Amino acid sequence: MRPTRGAQMGRHIVLLVAAALFATPLYLALVAASLPASAFLRGVPTAPGAQLAHNLWQVMVHGLPNSPPVAQLMASSAVMALGIAVGKLLLSVPVAYAVVFFRFRGRALAFWLIFATLMMPVEVRFFPTYQVTVQLGLLNSFGGLILPLVASATAVFLFRQFFMAFPLDLADAARIDGVGPLQFLVRIVVPLSRPMLAAVFVLEFIYGWNQYLWPLLVTSGGRDATVVMGIREMISAAQSFAVPQWDLIMAVSLVAMVPPVIVALVMQRWFVRGLTAGIN
Repeated sequence: MRPTRGAQMGRHIVLLVAAALFATPLYLALVAASLPASAFLRGVPTAPGAQLAHNLWQVMVHGLPNSPPVAQLMASSAVMALGIAVGKLLLSVPVAYAVVFFRFRGRALAFWLIFATLMMPVEVRFFPTYQVTVQLGLLNSFGGLILPLVASATAVFLFRQFFMAFPLDLADAARIDGVGPLQFLVRIVVPLSRPMLAAVFVLEFIYGWNQYLWPLLVTSGGRDATVVMGIREMISAAQSFAVPQWDLIMAVSLVAMVPPVIVALVMQRWFVRGLTAGIN
């Protein structure tokens, strides 16, 4: 049944209202980043100014006093986010493959033990994970930022559900042709899983990019900080001025949103296919 004209208009109104709610904070951040710091002394500005390019250049190249340039912080965040996303894929795909395609005692128990970790708050695991990180000498390093976060029950669950949609005849035909388990994974399963790989990559990249508490624990800040950590440090630095530099803080916030948005837009088609489509 085709929706009525009234139903279509209602849907569009709901979408427009939701889009406005999401876009308003971004618009205010854009306005704030385009004005001089003194503009905030006269109240909350609502019209954009002409200093956006200047403020973006200031934070990207020079940063705030006692803070590294944002370009350096973003490079650290990019390495961390890419490392976490790629690491989760490299670990989760073989785990889900083993759970679905291998028959061994305790297979279901192993999966549900992995899945049970989703029920625990992330903060519960921070203290033991931090102890292991210290013992391995990974503080203030990309290894400490990335390796403790590459295990992902969410990614294992998504790949397991995706692999369960594979027809059994495909595995049987590969076995008859003499294709081994590793060859079947590399030559058949992984190519057919590209939409799900892209979807999980987008989710995990954004997850890694937005990390705040874990980098705060394993790095000493400064040049080892990520951009999310840097924003918090810059807020403290900006408030120490006679005129708080909120224009620069908003410029940093806008810049920090760009990489996740680019990744989501570039991989949008694969992302949607990975979360909605099965095996064709």
